[in-house]
Amino acid sequence: MERLSYVNPLQGTASVYEYSYGNTLPLVSRPFGMASWSLQTREVKDGWFFHPSDRRLNGVRLTRQPSPWIGDYGQLLLLPQTGPSCLAPELRPSSYEPEKSTLRPDYLSVRFSRYRASLELTPAERSAAIRLAYEDSRNARLLLATYEGESSFQFDYAARTLSGFTRASRGGTPDNFALYFVIAFDCELDETACDIYNAEFAPVGALSHTGEQLSASVGLKLPTDGTTQAKIGLSFISLEQAALNMERELGDADFDELRSQAAAEWEERLGTIEIKSDEAVDQLRTFYTCLYRTFLFPRKSYELDASGRTVHYSPFNGKLCEGPMYSDVGFWDVYRTTVPLFSLLCPRELGEMLQSWVLAYKESGWMPKWVSPGERGAMPGTLIDAVFADAIAKEIDGFDAQTAYQGLLKHATLPPDRDMVGREGLDHYIRLGYLPDELVHHSVSHSLDYAYGDFCLSVIARALGDGESQLALSERARNYRLLFDAEVGFMHGRQESGAWRPDFNPLDWGGPYCEGGAWQCSWAVQHDIRGYAELLGGSEQMVRKLDELFAAKPHFNVGSYGMEIHEMSEMAAADLGQFAISNQPSFHFPYLFTALGAPSRTQYWARKTMEEHFSAEPNGLPGDEDNGSLSAWYIFGAMGMYPLCPGVPEYTLGSPLFGSMSVKLQNGRRLDIQSVNNSSDHKYVKSVALNGETHEKLFFTHAQLTEGAKIVFQMTDEAILQSYSPQQLPFSQSDVSDCG
Repeated sequence: MERLSYVNPLQGTASVYEYSYGNTLPLVSRPFGMASWSLQTREVKDGWFFHPSDRRLNGVRLTRQPSPWIGDYGQLLLLPQTGPSCLAPELRPSSYEPEKSTLRPDYLSVRFSRYRASLELTPAERSAAIRLAYEDSRNARLLLATYEGESSFQFDYAARTLSGFTRASRGGTPDNFALYFVIAFDCELDETACDIYNAEFAPVGALSHTGEQLSASVGLKLPTDGTTQAKIGLSFISLEQAALNMERELGDADFDELRSQAAAEWEERLGTIEIKSDEAVDQLRTFYTCLYRTFLFPRKSYELDASGRTVHYSPFNGKLCEGPMYSDVGFWDVYRTTVPLFSLLCPRELGEMLQSWVLAYKESGWMPKWVSPGERGAMPGTLIDAVFADAIAKEIDGFDAQTAYQGLLKHATLPPDRDMVGREGLDHYIRLGYLPDELVHHSVSHSLDYAYGDFCLSVIARALGDGESQLALSERARNYRLLFDAEVGFMHGRQESGAWRPDFNPLDWGGPYCEGGAWQCSWAVQHDIRGYAELLGGSEQMVRKLDELFAAKPHFNVGSYGMEIHEMSEMAAADLGQFAISNQPSFHFPYLFTALGAPSRTQYWARKTMEEHFSAEPNGLPGDEDNGSLSAWYIFGAMGMYPLCPGVPEYTLGSPLFGSMSVKLQNGRRLDIQSVNNSSDHKYVKSVALNGETHEKLFFTHAQLTEGAKIVFQMTDEAILQSYSPQQLPFSQSDVSDCG
């Protein structure tokens, strides 16, 4: 079974500023690769530079953009040309035929109609191989364009190379940041047609030049068949390291050999989860495309020096440092689904990622929040707390847990000493237990994330034997109660005086809430669901409140945003009530039902969402993909489980999507999941067996899964209504009330 054939990199790319179907790019890359490549159809320096409906192509872009909201850095553009020289961005695009192009994770192929030239590319981790074919070999050349920022080019005709660097960056980089590149061609270079151009597209008349936003035209002396190959090495360290990366990864292998290597690596990754090929093709395409997307981020930013040491350029201090580094990831996004999925599918790589973020703390003084490549400071809270708590609770190794804990305690106890780090308004939180609405933007979202972060730190404190901090943090984890307004039945912005924010409306977005309103942002208490249920009047009342959420009209008021942001538009279009699956704060809503003893509601809403709102098409995601987080939500849903509270090593039961699934674990064991009598009509779980024994609990532990297990779901077409004991529900031994 060739799983690559099911993957469509165009998934989620039919996005614009006003509406996201994923806000993804059609990335050609190795899993977690440092270098990613995409088509560019629109002339913008970053953001929405590709759309699948466009029929004009600016070139093939080296990109590290994790999100259009974050932007790109170290980007380059490649464009084969013939005929008169054409350099200006608005003048150089060529028509192309998307339907005759090939986009796969391991390979892209595209023909530039205007220039009667084709480019193929296959990626390695820090390099790539390209193959160029010109129908008219006269005046054939390859254009390299940089973006805003200082850049440099240098020709070496004897070595048949073009090398240089670019400092293009949207942010998160020190002044000495650069992406270094070396391009080596198989054919000789035509010296008369090689030029470097300045930002005004005038030739500088030199073999090397450094300046603002340069471009270079590489003249090619092609063989008679008009085809040649080139290899590209990349580095954040130096030109020498870029050449070393190219030689180490590509060597003497030809293009087809390198493509086979890339395909084999992707097949191995996708083969981590095996699904029978007799399942519906559309579902297989969606599943394996989502699995591909979970393995794109975070990206490796480390390299191996000449002696084989793991080293990285630190975007936090601008120095060359030892050890691994991973970037292009926001922890507010990935802690809910992506990282818990890594703990199952690739714990070895997860350990390395965690160690890299420990190093980020050592190099910057603060644990990271949103890194691309350095700190960007986006989104509320410090949700890296949950990332480390989940790993420690699941006994993931490969990182320095003590130093991680030191860094996590710092942002929980010390106010930030600069922008974009730590916990905003921490003094208020420590004094009041919440952030005053009139003093801190998104006060409710921040406060709830701080309380959950404190729970996660209490989990780590317990594991590391710090009993005093465990008790204090467990108590702080209850702070969410201070923001519950019983009169309105929601989490509510509260002023320093203790008074509630006036003029409450649960449909108002913004203000105390981030990317949502009271309906979307009042449920971020996954660490103490029973305690929250008590505030709502008990578990049955909380179930009724959730029923109301899913049954409500998807109405909203723009509130403090002052305009309709894309998350509002996507929630309205999904027609799932106030369940905004398009955005991370709503991810756990369906699975709350199971934690409250109403699993059939979880099964209904999870299956409905998977079947109606996910596909492999360009409009196939219900909102921002955000570093694999939305895809990982789908993967977990298809497995019939969900990590409801990262930091607690349990997975809440849902409704599996496939009849048979087998997960290859890195410890050599297998997790087999079967669902008998499964279909769109038979979405409800009648019974569950684990290793041949009846499984009455509504969750699995991480240890049960990683020890190797056979799970059998018996499916039915009728919702099963029955009562459950507390011991059968998730968090029976590990909710916040027990943590102290």
